[in-house]
Amino acid sequence: MTKFPGLEPVSVDSGYQAMNLSVGDYSLLTDLYQLTMAACYAGEGLETKRASFELFVRHLPTDFGYLIAMGLAQALEYLQNFCFSSSQIATLQSTGIFTHAPDRFWSLLESGTFTGDVWAVPEGTAVFANQPLLRVEAPLWQAQLVETYLLNTINYQTLIATRAARIRDVAGEEANLLEFGTRRAFSPQGALWAARAALAAGFNSTSNVLAALQLGEKPSGTMAHALVMALAAMEGSEDEAFTAFHRYFPGAPLLIDTYDTVAAAQRLATKVNRGEIEFSGVRLDSGDLVALSKQVRSLLPGVAIVASGDLDEGEIARLKAAGGQIDIYGVGTKLVTGKPVNGVYKIVDIEGIPVMKESEGKVTYPGRKQIFRSFEGGKIKSDRLGLITENPLGAEPLLQLVMKDGKPLQPPETLAVIRQRTTASVASLPAATRQLNNPQPVTVNISPPLQELTIQTKNRIKQSNK
Repeated sequence: MTKFPGLEPVSVDSGYQAMNLSVGDYSLLTDLYQLTMAACYAGEGLETKRASFELFVRHLPTDFGYLIAMGLAQALEYLQNFCFSSSQIATLQSTGIFTHAPDRFWSLLESGTFTGDVWAVPEGTAVFANQPLLRVEAPLWQAQLVETYLLNTINYQTLIATRAARIRDVAGEEANLLEFGTRRAFSPQGALWAARAALAAGFNSTSNVLAALQLGEKPSGTMAHALVMALAAMEGSEDEAFTAFHRYFPGAPLLIDTYDTVAAAQRLATKVNRGEIEFSGVRLDSGDLVALSKQVRSLLPGVAIVASGDLDEGEIARLKAAGGQIDIYGVGTKLVTGKPVNGVYKIVDIEGIPVMKESEGKVTYPGRKQIFRSFEGGKIKSDRLGLITENPLGAEPLLQLVMKDGKPLQPPETLAVIRQRTTASVASLPAATRQLNNPQPVTVNISPPLQELTIQTKNRIKQSNK
């Protein structure tokens, strides 16, 4: 195993190496080509040229009519802490990759912090394809180096927030939504982000204890089949397991599908009718949830029913349409995994010169842009993608200046504020955009000035490449 100074592995007899992330590691959590490009910029004397990069998606995920922007708080926290330590620089030098890099590159890393501006749509805002969720305006080397981390946090949290918003929209405001995707999230860090995004987009609680406590929330959960099987084996029956768990956690739902769901509900109903026990809910994790929930409701009419087991917005819609008697939905795997949000981060301007990409299927619009949104009767009437110099009448600009000279302009928003914005954003969408099957995204009109700039930029590129 190659060892680099400043990044010595934490070893035990097995040779295990810890792979943990701390704030001090943020700057190295990037793709190599970000660093090699920054070195090239330094060598060519371009490193301090003012550049603008925009983060957006070219296409919405299949069967998604919108996205809910999320992850800005973590993006700004990353930018605030962006710097390279002497040991990290020594580690990069020891790789041998940067043998021919100019001295100016190392000087940049030694003294560098993020000094740019950031424009972004507020978290919880509905957005569509080709609309910038965020724009970074900074010295070229800085704007380049931060790409990987920004895409990581915003792509993933936007995915989770969108799924959570769709689930809330389908389940209705009266339903209680519990996030418990930690065991299926793509990483421990991802699990924390997923819990935050779900709560910010409308979920009531998370089972992730660390995430909940960091966010000032109370974690929520039930019990697993292991407890029922262990206590039933040692203490004589499934009912003894219920009694024991209820003794210590009287407010937690009981998991009743380990053996025979209906039989368990019948025995609990008998105890309730005799006044021997009072409890708040039961959880169903398998079987025909529609039929079982109806049977359990008839036996335990005053008890909340929790349903779980690979649920998503489509399955919840099916359960409701079929008359399922469910009060709380526990959603995990299909919330924190699934279709990716393929956000990209592209340079659009350098030193006031608009730039664009013309690759087949990956064309970008040049220049610094703004999203202008018009409403009618509380619903989105139209969206216009235009240049920041435009000021169309009756339209609301969505991108806001959130960081100036590397410093945030406002404290982080609370989850409650973001949740309210998400609710309002989804409510403002046309019905055809909110539907699960064949949703119709809001049309994003390209403004005449942006169309003209695109033509001019294409012509300039064509002439320069002759």
